Amino acid sequence: MLDFLRLPQLLLLLCFGLAYTHVYAEPVAEFFGRQGSSHTNNWAVLVCASRYWFNYRHMSNALGMYRTVKRLGIPDSNIILMLADDAACNPRNKFPGCVYANSGRHLDLYGDNIEVDYRGNEVTVENFLRVLTGRVEPSVPRSKRLLTDDSSNVFIFMTGHGGNEFLKFQDNEEISAFDIADAIAQMWEKKRYHELFFMIDTCQANTMYSKFYSPNVLATGSSVIHENSYSYENDYDLGVAVIDSYTHYILEFMEGINKTSQTTMEDLFNYYDPEKIHSHPGVRSDLFGRPLRDALVTDFFGGVAQAEILPPLHNPRTSPISPEDVTSVLEASPLRAEENASGVLTSPGTLDPQAFLAALGDISQSEVGGTSARKLRTWASSLGVLVLVGWVASRRK
Repeated sequence: MLDFLRLPQLLLLLCFGLAYTHVYAEPVAEFFGRQGSSHTNNWAVLVCASRYWFNYRHMSNALGMYRTVKRLGIPDSNIILMLADDAACNPRNKFPGCVYANSGRHLDLYGDNIEVDYRGNEVTVENFLRVLTGRVEPSVPRSKRLLTDDSSNVFIFMTGHGGNEFLKFQDNEEISAFDIADAIAQMWEKKRYHELFFMIDTCQANTMYSKFYSPNVLATGSSVIHENSYSYENDYDLGVAVIDSYTHYILEFMEGINKTSQTTMEDLFNYYDPEKIHSHPGVRSDLFGRPLRDALVTDFFGGVAQAEILPPLHNPRTSPISPEDVTSVLEASPLRAEENASGVLTSPGTLDPQAFLAALGDISQSEVGGTSARKLRTWASSLGVLVLVGWVASRRK
């Protein structure tokens, strides 16, 4: 009796499986492929290139971006934070262990949940370029590596003191616009990013992306050539400026963004107001592969939960089910010796594969595609189910 009951179960599973594959596989793939960006993971590299107490605002800039990308879903494992980290515990800090971005001190950016990957003297031009290109020593831990691939969207934020086509690193060395451009070119050649967004807040910032030449790169900066970038406000208890104006307004805009926001990069750039920022921010999008109105802010500032759609291992249109496949699937379940109207069952323990495929409506001998083929397979599967149900009902009488 158990062998008799196995046949309808197996055949029903096969019928419904074929119907689902032909009818629903393509719509599901189409649904998951609707997003404007096809990336599957996000990374952020946040660099504060300054040190010393009087550069407190630059650390606030980097920590403000760090808080934003974490809030929008990028985990610490996908964030590389390079920070001098000499402000929170500085003897001159009236609020030990805290870093604030406004004079009212409403939000502590440092807190107790921060992971600094490169600290103090580790913040160098060499280490920054090695992080981008992946040319690190074998002893470097995974937490200090940018483990991206050709499906990664990368956000790079830099802040500090700079000038025409250079940015100073801790008043000790400089990185040039050519260095960054060549590093990004290596990233593209080594398939280390899908799309890259570069943002920099420094004096004459827009000159730092003037030498870029790699595809799928979007860049923005706080000021044009021969123009300074200014701080936003001072905290008289601390005695220093607490944040730069450009970064302040970026973070102000980002406070209205959540993980499911449909706000675009075009909206972000339209938010720029030179009168408020006291400089003229710039945008370079000629290397970017799609319109800014189609690029979401969360494509770079947020973490995605998106699957990569791969081609099916078995395509019924190009590789139809063979009689041998059917026999191998069902040979483990001996069939009851019965005659049936459809001719599927023959003798004990055997199955006529050709008759079974005919009952399912397999049309692999002819090339039929598109919607009509899917509908025909669906109806054939349904017919097979009805035949089986009728046969089972007749056997129970």
